[in-house]
Amino acid sequence: MHTFVKTLKIMRKSYWLYIMCIPGIAFFVLFRYLPMWGILIAFQDYNIWAGFRASPWVGFTHFVNFFNAPNFVQLMTNTLLLSLLSIIFAFPAPIILALLLNELRSKIFKRTIQTMVYVPHFISWVIVASLSFVLLSTTGPINGMLVALGLEPVWFLTSPSTFRPIIIIQTIWKESGWGTIVFLAALSNVDVEQYEAAIVDGATRSQQVWHITLPAIRPVIIILFILQMGNVLENGFDQIFLMSNAGNRVVSDVLDTFVFREGIVNAHFSYTTAIGLFKSVIGLVLVLGTNKLAKKAGESGIF
Repeated sequence: MHTFVKTLKIMRKSYWLYIMCIPGIAFFVLFRYLPMWGILIAFQDYNIWAGFRASPWVGFTHFVNFFNAPNFVQLMTNTLLLSLLSIIFAFPAPIILALLLNELRSKIFKRTIQTMVYVPHFISWVIVASLSFVLLSTTGPINGMLVALGLEPVWFLTSPSTFRPIIIIQTIWKESGWGTIVFLAALSNVDVEQYEAAIVDGATRSQQVWHITLPAIRPVIIILFILQMGNVLENGFDQIFLMSNAGNRVVSDVLDTFVFREGIVNAHFSYTTAIGLFKSVIGLVLVLGTNKLAKKAGESGIF
Protein backbone atom coordinates (compact mmCIF):
# COMPACT_ATOMS: atom_id res chain seq x y z
CA MET A 1 0.00 0.00 0.00
CA HIS A 2 2.83 2.36 0.86
CA THR A 3 4.48 1.70 -2.53
CA PHE A 4 1.18 2.38 -4.34
CA VAL A 5 0.71 5.71 -2.54
CA LYS A 6 4.30 6.66 -3.28
CA THR A 7 3.79 5.85 -6.97
CA LEU A 8 0.64 8.02 -7.07
CA LYS A 9 2.57 10.94 -5.56
CA ILE A 10 5.29 10.61 -8.19
CA MET A 11 2.68 10.46 -10.98
CA ARG A 12 0.91 13.49 -9.56
CA LYS A 13 4.13 15.53 -9.70
CA SER A 14 4.74 14.60 -13.32
CA TYR A 15 1.14 14.24 -14.51
CA TRP A 16 1.76 16.27 -17.68
CA LEU A 17 4.36 13.74 -18.80
CA TYR A 18 1.85 10.93 -18.36
CA ILE A 19 -0.78 12.90 -20.27
CA MET A 20 1.69 13.31 -23.13
CA CYS A 21 2.19 9.52 -23.15
CA ILE A 22 -1.53 8.86 -23.71
CA PRO A 23 -1.46 9.18 -27.56
CA GLY A 24 1.50 6.81 -27.81
CA ILE A 25 -0.06 4.28 -25.43
CA ALA A 26 -3.39 4.52 -27.28
CA PHE A 27 -1.62 3.90 -30.59
CA PHE A 28 0.02 0.68 -29.38
CA VAL A 29 -3.17 -0.55 -27.69
CA LEU A 30 -5.38 0.10 -30.74
CA PHE A 31 -3.01 -0.86 -33.54
CA ARG A 32 -0.62 -3.35 -31.93
CA TYR A 33 -2.24 -5.20 -29.02
CA LEU A 34 -5.95 -5.38 -29.91
CA PRO A 35 -5.25 -6.70 -33.46
CA MET A 36 -3.31 -9.59 -31.87
CA TRP A 37 -6.72 -11.20 -31.33
CA GLY A 38 -6.67 -11.80 -35.09
CA ILE A 39 -3.91 -14.44 -34.84
CA LEU A 40 -6.63 -16.89 -33.86
CA ILE A 41 -7.62 -17.25 -37.50
CA ALA A 42 -4.21 -18.83 -38.18
CA PHE A 43 -5.65 -21.93 -36.47
CA GLN A 44 -9.04 -21.72 -38.20
CA ASP A 45 -10.42 -22.16 -41.68
CA TYR A 46 -11.58 -18.58 -41.40
CA ASN A 47 -14.70 -17.45 -43.23
CA ILE A 48 -15.19 -13.70 -43.34
CA TRP A 49 -18.97 -14.09 -43.25
CA ALA A 50 -19.02 -16.62 -40.41
CA GLY A 51 -16.57 -14.70 -38.21
CA PHE A 52 -14.31 -15.97 -35.45
CA ARG A 53 -16.86 -18.05 -33.57
CA ALA A 54 -18.42 -19.95 -36.47
CA SER A 55 -15.23 -20.63 -38.44
CA PRO A 56 -13.99 -24.22 -37.95
CA TRP A 57 -10.73 -24.92 -36.13
CA VAL A 58 -8.01 -26.68 -38.13
CA GLY A 59 -5.08 -26.52 -35.72
CA PHE A 60 -1.65 -26.30 -37.36
CA THR A 61 -2.89 -27.24 -40.85
CA HIS A 62 -1.97 -23.91 -42.41
CA PHE A 63 1.53 -24.04 -40.94
CA VAL A 64 2.06 -27.55 -42.29
CA ASN A 65 0.77 -26.49 -45.72
CA PHE A 66 3.16 -23.54 -45.76
CA PHE A 67 6.19 -25.63 -44.77
CA ASN A 68 5.29 -28.22 -47.43
CA ALA A 69 4.58 -25.65 -50.14
CA PRO A 70 6.66 -26.15 -53.30
CA ASN A 71 7.93 -22.56 -53.16
CA PHE A 72 8.73 -22.54 -49.42
CA VAL A 73 12.48 -22.99 -49.91
CA GLN A 74 12.60 -20.33 -52.63
CA LEU A 75 10.66 -17.81 -50.51
CA MET A 76 12.84 -18.38 -47.46
CA THR A 77 16.04 -18.24 -49.52
CA ASN A 78 15.07 -14.96 -51.21
CA THR A 79 13.97 -13.42 -47.91
CA LEU A 80 17.04 -14.47 -45.94
CA LEU A 81 19.50 -13.47 -48.68
CA LEU A 82 18.06 -9.97 -48.88
CA SER A 83 18.13 -9.67 -45.08
CA LEU A 84 21.73 -10.91 -44.96
CA LEU A 85 22.82 -8.41 -47.61
CA SER A 86 20.99 -5.67 -45.73
CA ILE A 87 22.81 -6.53 -42.49
CA ILE A 88 26.19 -6.68 -44.24
CA PHE A 89 25.89 -3.51 -46.35
CA ALA A 90 22.90 -1.38 -45.30
CA PHE A 91 23.21 -1.71 -41.52
CA PRO A 92 26.81 -0.37 -41.29
CA ALA A 93 26.12 2.45 -43.78
CA PRO A 94 24.63 4.95 -41.27
CA ILE A 95 27.42 4.14 -38.81
CA ILE A 96 30.10 4.92 -41.37
CA LEU A 97 28.24 8.05 -42.49
CA ALA A 98 27.89 9.24 -38.89
CA LEU A 99 31.62 8.76 -38.32
CA LEU A 100 32.39 10.76 -41.46
CA LEU A 101 30.00 13.55 -40.47
CA ASN A 102 31.53 13.62 -37.01
CA GLU A 103 34.92 14.40 -38.55
CA LEU A 104 33.64 17.57 -40.25
CA ARG A 105 34.78 20.71 -38.46
CA SER A 106 32.69 23.32 -40.28
CA LYS A 107 29.27 23.39 -38.60
CA ILE A 108 27.58 25.02 -41.59
CA PHE A 109 28.97 22.44 -44.02
CA LYS A 110 28.13 19.63 -41.61
CA ARG A 111 24.50 20.74 -41.23
CA THR A 112 24.17 21.16 -44.99
CA ILE A 113 25.40 17.62 -45.60
CA GLN A 114 23.15 16.28 -42.84
CA THR A 115 20.11 17.92 -44.41
CA MET A 116 20.98 16.53 -47.83
CA VAL A 117 21.33 12.96 -46.56
CA TYR A 118 18.14 13.21 -44.46
CA VAL A 119 15.93 14.21 -47.41
CA PRO A 120 15.74 10.78 -49.17
CA HIS A 121 14.07 9.30 -46.08
CA PHE A 122 11.00 11.44 -46.76
CA ILE A 123 10.74 10.34 -50.39
CA SER A 124 8.22 7.55 -50.90
CA TRP A 125 9.24 4.22 -52.35
CA VAL A 126 7.03 4.98 -55.34
CA ILE A 127 9.26 7.94 -56.21
CA VAL A 128 12.41 5.91 -55.55
CA ALA A 129 11.16 3.15 -57.85
CA SER A 130 10.23 5.70 -60.52
CA LEU A 131 13.71 7.23 -60.38
CA SER A 132 15.21 3.76 -60.66
CA PHE A 133 13.10 3.01 -63.73
CA VAL A 134 14.22 6.23 -65.40
CA LEU A 135 17.91 5.72 -64.60
CA LEU A 136 18.13 1.97 -65.20
CA SER A 137 15.86 1.40 -68.18
CA THR A 138 17.41 0.26 -71.45
CA THR A 139 17.00 3.81 -72.80
CA GLY A 140 18.09 5.48 -69.56
CA PRO A 141 21.25 7.52 -68.94
CA ILE A 142 23.25 4.66 -67.41
CA ASN A 143 22.70 2.36 -70.37
CA GLY A 144 23.25 5.38 -72.62
CA MET A 145 26.74 5.78 -71.19
CA LEU A 146 27.43 2.05 -71.61
CA VAL A 147 26.38 2.21 -75.27
CA ALA A 148 28.52 5.31 -75.77
CA LEU A 149 31.49 3.33 -74.45
CA GLY A 150 30.80 0.60 -76.98
CA LEU A 151 29.25 -1.82 -74.48
CA GLU A 152 25.98 -3.70 -74.65
CA PRO A 153 23.03 -2.32 -72.65
CA VAL A 154 22.26 -4.12 -69.39
CA TRP A 155 18.73 -5.19 -68.47
CA PHE A 156 18.99 -3.92 -64.89
CA LEU A 157 15.28 -3.97 -64.10
CA THR A 158 14.44 -7.46 -65.35
CA SER A 159 17.65 -9.35 -64.63
CA PRO A 160 17.63 -11.59 -61.52
CA SER A 161 21.37 -10.95 -61.01
CA THR A 162 20.91 -7.18 -60.59
CA PHE A 163 17.74 -7.20 -58.46
CA ARG A 164 19.38 -7.62 -55.05
CA PRO A 165 22.16 -5.04 -55.62
CA ILE A 166 19.53 -2.51 -56.74
CA ILE A 167 17.44 -3.14 -53.61
CA ILE A 168 20.43 -2.73 -51.29
CA ILE A 169 21.64 0.43 -53.05
CA GLN A 170 18.15 1.93 -52.84
CA THR A 171 17.95 1.11 -49.13
CA ILE A 172 21.36 2.64 -48.41
CA TRP A 173 20.57 5.80 -50.38
CA LYS A 174 17.15 6.29 -48.79
CA GLU A 175 17.68 5.33 -45.15
CA SER A 176 21.37 5.81 -44.29
CA GLY A 177 21.09 9.53 -43.67
CA TRP A 178 18.11 9.12 -41.38
CA GLY A 179 19.88 6.35 -39.50
CA THR A 180 22.77 8.64 -38.61
CA ILE A 181 20.57 10.67 -36.22
CA VAL A 182 20.87 8.14 -33.39
CA PHE A 183 24.61 7.67 -33.85
CA LEU A 184 25.33 11.41 -34.06
CA ALA A 185 23.34 11.91 -30.85
CA ALA A 186 25.49 9.26 -29.17
CA LEU A 187 28.68 10.85 -30.51
CA SER A 188 27.66 14.24 -29.12
CA ASN A 189 28.03 12.81 -25.60
CA VAL A 190 31.70 11.88 -26.06
CA ASP A 191 33.92 13.95 -23.80
CA VAL A 192 36.19 16.17 -25.93
CA GLU A 193 38.93 15.77 -23.33
CA GLN A 194 39.30 12.12 -24.39
CA TYR A 195 40.32 13.23 -27.88
CA GLU A 196 42.66 15.85 -26.44
CA ALA A 197 44.31 13.26 -24.20
CA ALA A 198 44.63 10.88 -27.16
CA ILE A 199 46.31 13.61 -29.24
CA VAL A 200 48.78 14.26 -26.41
CA ASP A 201 49.56 10.54 -26.34
CA GLY A 202 50.28 10.67 -30.07
CA ALA A 203 47.18 8.81 -31.29
CA THR A 204 46.40 9.18 -34.98
CA ARG A 205 42.94 10.11 -36.23
CA SER A 206 42.13 6.51 -37.12
CA GLN A 207 43.24 5.36 -33.67
CA GLN A 208 40.99 7.97 -32.05
CA VAL A 209 38.05 6.71 -34.07
CA TRP A 210 38.79 3.08 -33.20
CA HIS A 211 39.48 3.53 -29.48
CA ILE A 212 37.21 6.48 -28.59
CA THR A 213 34.50 7.11 -31.17
CA LEU A 214 33.42 3.53 -31.89
CA PRO A 215 33.30 2.46 -28.22
CA ALA A 216 31.11 5.50 -27.53
CA ILE A 217 28.42 4.33 -29.98
CA ARG A 218 28.90 0.58 -29.45
CA PRO A 219 25.90 0.24 -27.07
CA VAL A 220 23.68 1.95 -29.64
CA ILE A 221 25.02 -0.30 -32.41
CA ILE A 222 24.30 -3.40 -30.32
CA ILE A 223 20.73 -2.31 -29.53
CA LEU A 224 19.93 -1.47 -33.14
CA PHE A 225 21.48 -4.74 -34.30
CA ILE A 226 19.31 -6.69 -31.88
CA LEU A 227 16.23 -4.90 -33.20
CA GLN A 228 17.39 -5.52 -36.76
CA MET A 229 17.47 -9.26 -36.08
CA GLY A 230 13.77 -9.12 -35.31
CA ASN A 231 13.15 -8.01 -38.90
CA VAL A 232 15.15 -10.75 -40.61
CA LEU A 233 12.01 -12.10 -42.30
CA GLU A 234 10.80 -8.59 -43.16
CA ASN A 235 12.17 -7.11 -46.39
CA GLY A 236 9.85 -4.14 -46.82
CA PHE A 237 6.81 -4.84 -48.98
CA ASP A 238 6.57 -1.49 -50.79
CA GLN A 239 10.09 -1.52 -52.18
CA ILE A 240 10.11 -5.17 -53.22
CA PHE A 241 6.63 -5.04 -54.74
CA LEU A 242 7.43 -1.97 -56.83
CA MET A 243 10.73 -3.35 -58.14
CA SER A 244 9.59 -6.91 -58.84
CA ASN A 245 8.43 -8.08 -62.23
CA ALA A 246 8.11 -11.27 -64.27
CA GLY A 247 11.78 -11.15 -65.25
CA ASN A 248 13.21 -11.09 -61.71
CA ARG A 249 10.39 -12.96 -59.94
CA VAL A 250 12.66 -15.91 -59.18
CA VAL A 251 14.67 -13.74 -56.75
CA SER A 252 12.15 -10.99 -55.89
CA ASP A 253 9.37 -13.20 -54.56
CA VAL A 254 9.79 -12.94 -50.78
CA LEU A 255 7.50 -13.64 -47.83
CA ASP A 256 6.05 -10.13 -47.86
CA THR A 257 4.99 -10.24 -51.50
CA PHE A 258 3.75 -13.84 -51.13
CA VAL A 259 1.57 -12.86 -48.16
CA PHE A 260 0.12 -9.95 -50.14
CA ARG A 261 -0.62 -12.17 -53.13
CA GLU A 262 -2.17 -14.99 -51.11
CA GLY A 263 -3.88 -12.91 -48.43
CA ILE A 264 -5.19 -9.86 -50.27
CA VAL A 265 -5.47 -11.02 -53.87
CA ASN A 266 -6.53 -14.64 -53.25
CA ALA A 267 -8.27 -13.97 -49.89
CA HIS A 268 -6.53 -16.83 -48.05
CA PHE A 269 -6.71 -15.01 -44.73
CA SER A 270 -5.99 -17.92 -42.40
CA TYR A 271 -3.08 -19.18 -44.47
CA THR A 272 -1.32 -15.81 -44.59
CA THR A 273 -2.06 -15.12 -40.92
CA ALA A 274 -0.23 -18.35 -40.13
CA ILE A 275 2.72 -17.13 -42.20
CA GLY A 276 2.67 -13.79 -40.37
CA LEU A 277 2.62 -15.56 -37.00
CA PHE A 278 5.54 -17.75 -38.12
CA LYS A 279 7.52 -14.62 -39.04
CA SER A 280 6.73 -13.00 -35.69
CA VAL A 281 7.81 -16.06 -33.69
CA ILE A 282 11.08 -16.33 -35.61
CA GLY A 283 11.71 -12.60 -35.09
CA LEU A 284 11.04 -12.92 -31.35
CA VAL A 285 13.40 -15.89 -31.05
CA LEU A 286 16.14 -14.04 -32.93
CA VAL A 287 15.75 -10.92 -30.77
CA LEU A 288 15.88 -12.92 -27.53
CA GLY A 289 18.81 -14.99 -28.76
CA THR A 290 20.81 -12.00 -29.99
CA ASN A 291 20.08 -10.11 -26.78
CA LYS A 292 21.33 -13.07 -24.73
CA LEU A 293 24.51 -13.32 -26.79
CA ALA A 294 25.09 -9.57 -26.36
CA LYS A 295 24.77 -9.85 -22.59
CA LYS A 296 27.17 -12.80 -22.55
CA ALA A 297 29.64 -10.64 -24.49
CA GLY A 298 29.49 -8.02 -21.75
CA GLU A 299 26.99 -5.64 -23.34
CA SER A 300 23.84 -4.39 -21.64
CA GLY A 301 21.44 -5.51 -24.39
CA ILE A 302 17.83 -4.33 -24.54
CA PHE A 303 16.57 -6.03 -21.38
